[in-house]
Amino acid sequence: MNRAQLTMLSALLVSTSMLLPIQAESFTLEIKEPLSPPGWALLQRQLLNSNAEACSEFFNRYFDERGYLMCIERWGGDDGPDDAIENCRDWPLLHALGSDDTILTLYKKAWEGHLRQYTEAKTIEVPFARDGMYYKEFPVMFDWQHNAEGLRVFNLQGLSDPGNRAFQNRVKRYAGFYMNEDPGALNYDPEHRIIRSMINGSRGPLMRKATALDWTGDPIEVEHRFDLAHGERSYEEMLAHFKDYNDVVGDHPLNLLTTSLAINAYMLTGENKYRDWLLEYVEAWRKRMVVNGNIIPSNIGLDGVIGGECNGKWYGGTYGWGFSVIVPQTGDLAHRNRTYWSFVGFMNAYLLTGGDDRWLDIWRKQADIVNSQMKVIDGQPMYPLMFGDEGWYHYQPEPYTYNNMEIYYLSMKAADRDRVPPSPWLQFLSGDNPDFPETAMRQDLEEIRQCVVGMRQDQTTPDTRLADDPMKYNPARVSSLLKLMLGGIQPGRNASILHCRLRYFDPANKRAGIPDGVAALIENMTDDSVTLTLVNTDQLSPKQVVLQGGGYAEHDILSVQTGTYNESVMSPHLTVILQPGAGKKLTLNMKRYANRPTMAFPWSVRP
Repeated sequence: MNRAQLTMLSALLVSTSMLLPIQAESFTLEIKEPLSPPGWALLQRQLLNSNAEACSEFFNRYFDERGYLMCIERWGGDDGPDDAIENCRDWPLLHALGSDDTILTLYKKAWEGHLRQYTEAKTIEVPFARDGMYYKEFPVMFDWQHNAEGLRVFNLQGLSDPGNRAFQNRVKRYAGFYMNEDPGALNYDPEHRIIRSMINGSRGPLMRKATALDWTGDPIEVEHRFDLAHGERSYEEMLAHFKDYNDVVGDHPLNLLTTSLAINAYMLTGENKYRDWLLEYVEAWRKRMVVNGNIIPSNIGLDGVIGGECNGKWYGGTYGWGFSVIVPQTGDLAHRNRTYWSFVGFMNAYLLTGGDDRWLDIWRKQADIVNSQMKVIDGQPMYPLMFGDEGWYHYQPEPYTYNNMEIYYLSMKAADRDRVPPSPWLQFLSGDNPDFPETAMRQDLEEIRQCVVGMRQDQTTPDTRLADDPMKYNPARVSSLLKLMLGGIQPGRNASILHCRLRYFDPANKRAGIPDGVAALIENMTDDSVTLTLVNTDQLSPKQVVLQGGGYAEHDILSVQTGTYNESVMSPHLTVILQPGAGKKLTLNMKRYANRPTMAFPWSVRP
């Protein structure tokens, strides 16, 4: 074999190394003691199964054989492409938890159909979408409140399907749009470390003031045909909704949501360029917060100066600290500060730097500053949420607590726990709410039932249905499962990756998710330990499950303890064999954020 052939072979092996099967190297624990299935375990299995069955019915009701959503296709902030694919919200999470393989198959069909459908869909009057709302399988240009909502499903596909070639190509392509790897999408200015507009995408940034038409989409018949989600009664009111959404040039905190594209690419490939770009960009924003008195500014000029495109106002810009607009159908004032969404970028940086507290501390300081502006109004303490030309305003009775739960979840510090509003889940973890598991899962089951009833009674037709109309009937319910099985927090609308304490894999079927018949309950979490009960509800067959520290193997399991038994593990993975009807409570001692995160399965080569 000559040198050229060796070079080609080496490149091929590097590109496919993630897919090469190897034997998982992890400690194996066998559990033989019988444990009659607790009520929570039976409910958990029922919830996983009911989710899959209901989502299948939903797909058959609203999607066609191509995977296209059967609706009127539109561009815009009210009802655009992002809303269409949100109809599959939480489906990838369901599969990663252990729901039937059908859920992954249907999600992938919907995603592939969605990309084709909105590439084919074109605007008439909105200038930048006349050749397709998607270009290169990505939104042509829009803001990251809406881009993030549309990508919330794709960003989690790697939990179950990292080896999918189309997924791999898209992950790298999407991240590349923000690293200037595509000459037609020069969104990033590396000199000033800014994304050059709040509206951006595969055709680059919008470098002018946005218009109501840009946000609203083409004219559409409304009366007697559609019931718009935001309450508008006419196309004219839709335009009025967005008439003040003008200041988009320059960087905005919402653009930090692009970092989820980069971290996915890093976890998939292991290439440092993605990590380096992400940390460079988030650090630039952290420094701006410091310069701005520990408050994140909502506009950065093209010259890198805070407030540079908004007459020097750090609080300016669409979706900024001072962004209050009139609701056209009521005349009421609506306050639409979305700066807190940007914490996702700091969470990504925290994961990549082994839990560096500087990414959290700046947000603690911001909350303290906002809450220090408290006023007593009519005898009641009131706290601001907005800042404008006259200073702080929009006072509310509750303190500013945005992202406090996430900060505590990452740090696990008692001082951060004190900042979190009352939480039934955290009360359960501290031993004060023992009924929470069954209560939460029964609530999710009831919501599934209600969604199915609503879907079956839905009288809309494809020509009287907008993309977000079926969304209220999407039956996927993962909230309780994420908390109780994974010790995790909901990724939500802002394109977050999965942050959790444990994940499960089924080695017999070579898939993500807990094996059929197995149930798991996390009963306690500290900074360095987790208490977990595993039970095999199948009374006839043994089950094997691989436990993983973190969503992406970022945590090490140092040891496993059960009763007086204690065994060293020293790995992100622990294999457990559950004999028929067996179960046991385990304590896992852990070192969090000890490893480089990866999408690779436990039995695959890490990139």
